[in-house]
Amino acid sequence: MSTDRNLIQLITPAGERISHPEFDPWVKDIGDEQLCSLYEDLTVIRRIDVEATALQRQGELGLWPPLLGQEAAQVGSGRALREDDFVFSSYRENGVAYCRGVDLTDITRVWRGTASSGWDPYTVNMATPQIIIGAQTLHATGYAMGIQNDGADSVAVTYFGDGATSEGDVNEAMVFAASFQAPVVFFCSNNHWAISEPVRLQSHIQIADRATGFGIPSLRVDGNDVLAVMAATRVALDRARRGGGPTFIEAVTYRMGPHTTADDPTRYRDANELEDWAAKDPIQRVKALLERKGLLTDQVQQHVHDKAEAVAREIRSGCIGMPDPEPMDIFKHVYSAPNSWLDRQQDHYARYLASFGDPAGATSEEGAR
Repeated sequence: MSTDRNLIQLITPAGERISHPEFDPWVKDIGDEQLCSLYEDLTVIRRIDVEATALQRQGELGLWPPLLGQEAAQVGSGRALREDDFVFSSYRENGVAYCRGVDLTDITRVWRGTASSGWDPYTVNMATPQIIIGAQTLHATGYAMGIQNDGADSVAVTYFGDGATSEGDVNEAMVFAASFQAPVVFFCSNNHWAISEPVRLQSHIQIADRATGFGIPSLRVDGNDVLAVMAATRVALDRARRGGGPTFIEAVTYRMGPHTTADDPTRYRDANELEDWAAKDPIQRVKALLERKGLLTDQVQQHVHDKAEAVAREIRSGCIGMPDPEPMDIFKHVYSAPNSWLDRQQDHYARYLASFGDPAGATSEEGAR
């Protein structure tokens, strides 16, 4: 067990499976096959992240928000969800997107700058990434209140970082969620850094304890332990489905890479801290557990490697092969109905493009429709 008595942990950093009477029942269905599948998920998601970072460095993406080190928090929670649950995420939950079945090319679409949103939210029950810090928590709470009105037992789940807990939107969302006992799970990935500000600066108590003031029960889980995260998420989902209202989960993890590819974390954090967290790597601990159980055969390792490389090839080819949008596409899908103000802008821009002697792209059948 972790030295932090409040931290839920089922797999130690050394890969030892430890007993937890309260949470073991929530993952009793995770046998050897399922454990190998989780290991594959973790490995594939890290490979996606490495490939996307490389694409950005090579000029194929304008920006990328790495999730290196946070794979277990995303896989453990993402695989606990039901198909009819709805996810509202920040910009870093690309692993959750993978678990929800988002097309690999769509994951990079926004970051390449060819679309305003990456995918149709209703095909995978996951909203497109929210860039405004914490705004998605309000959307999730509102959606959860809609679930209540419909009499359904699905759940809204919203992801955000530790820095977002200082935003008004997050606090307002928790006020409404608690007041109306909305079926929403607040999933905070505490990666210890709000860009360059350490978590200890903005919170002098554990992040999970903040929820108590709103009347929301909370769980604090080892965010690098995929089984513990899955168990905690299942507990929260079950509570919401049974009418027990919202739950706040603090997944204690670490952002091993930069905030985004525009950031240089060496300017504000100690290399020793990075080394300490590297020893708690979420993939290595599952790998060590599989080795202890004699499950990490050459066949399993080859399968996982091949799957990760195939995914990397797909995301690269999909990104590079993405067609550039036409100039007038910027006016598409802004409003659902005709809008004279936007039509006027479209007309001005079309005439501006035509002034260069190349009218290509200066007209659009859909325009602002």
